[in-house]
Amino acid sequence: MDDPATLELEIEDVAAGGWCVARHDGRVVFVRHALPGERVRARVTEETKRFLRADAVEVLRASADRVPAPCPFSGPGKCGGCDWQHVTPEAQRRLKAKVVSDQLARIAGVQRTVEVEELPGAKDGLGWRTRVRFTVDRSGHAGLRRHRSHDVEPVDACLIAHPELERLQVERAGWNSAIAVEAIVSDGTGDRAVVVTPRDRRPPRPLRLQAPASLMRGLSGGGAEPVRGRPGVREVAAGRTWRVSGNGFWQVHPGAADTLTEVMLEALRPLPGQTGLDLYCGVGLFAGTLADKVGPEGRVIGIETAAGAVRDARHNLADLPQVRIRQGDVEEKLRQATPSADVIVLDPPRSGAGREVVDLMAATGARRISYISCDPATFARDLTYLAEHGYELAGLRAFDAFPMTHHVELAGTFVRD
Repeated sequence: MDDPATLELEIEDVAAGGWCVARHDGRVVFVRHALPGERVRARVTEETKRFLRADAVEVLRASADRVPAPCPFSGPGKCGGCDWQHVTPEAQRRLKAKVVSDQLARIAGVQRTVEVEELPGAKDGLGWRTRVRFTVDRSGHAGLRRHRSHDVEPVDACLIAHPELERLQVERAGWNSAIAVEAIVSDGTGDRAVVVTPRDRRPPRPLRLQAPASLMRGLSGGGAEPVRGRPGVREVAAGRTWRVSGNGFWQVHPGAADTLTEVMLEALRPLPGQTGLDLYCGVGLFAGTLADKVGPEGRVIGIETAAGAVRDARHNLADLPQVRIRQGDVEEKLRQATPSADVIVLDPPRSGAGREVVDLMAATGARRISYISCDPATFARDLTYLAEHGYELAGLRAFDAFPMTHHVELAGTFVRD
């Protein structure tokens, strides 16, 4: 008798989130580890009234874009970190472009052909990730979570991790007193750091890793405190060196920071004497680059929530008196004192900016906005809010900043006459 939890499916199209779409008995089936045009046997992993989720466990008719997954930990029921290990890098970018176009059309009503561009520093889509957070299982093995699960897949290496990060061999060390370990490497300086989140309040004991690294203790509320060595790493981008303390945010792809900075400048075309805003400014990458262009007669205001990032931004930009960094929620800070501005750059979290922040951005009078986004759906939603204020999507570029995964980085240029 056939297994009722296994279905034979024709895969129709790609969907957001690393899924493909099929149909069975009038219901949509979201399938992982498949490709459009394939016929697969899929095991159902979740069922609702409206749709099913499933893993393709056998390929009956393969797509020409299918390749053997390079990582032994990738596949149904295994590590959930990579969605597209079974797809050629070129086809991955086509799939991501299709998803972005679909989201723009469905959410914003915008018809646009999208090309996802390759970034330098990730040959064959591997060896690029400069920050990896591992979960530690009860036996002390560091691994990565399985898809839509809290279960840990122990691994002995991560193929998308940067080679210098893998020199630490975090996956092969014992972590009996930890619940999580984040490994960090700077592609620009070679700095390495390991952030250990302990199971109790005791500080992590110094470890014998396979390469030199700073050691930090991860805090339950976020952030990290130094235990041994440098309290973070130094990154290099846009002609400057940037302090990034603890496990603070920095682009994980080695080619992303420089590329996005260049794209931001192309979008905003800042001039001497102008005022720029950098919302969700992190450690100050865009603010510092803008400050160089507006010059000492201009000004740049950065707004950031995280206290550690604010301290880093003020340190990184201490030589630029035209820059002011404000700590707090972006909406609250803009509402307290909405500055006038000529140009705005924003790089919000996946949840996007939202209507209130967009309304306040429009109230600054800015003519040009550079919107950096890692989520096509929230970008498309915010595009509709910007359009209500007369901003036109004058340019859109997409970058494969997360090869082997479904994630994509967008850079939209918005202009208002």
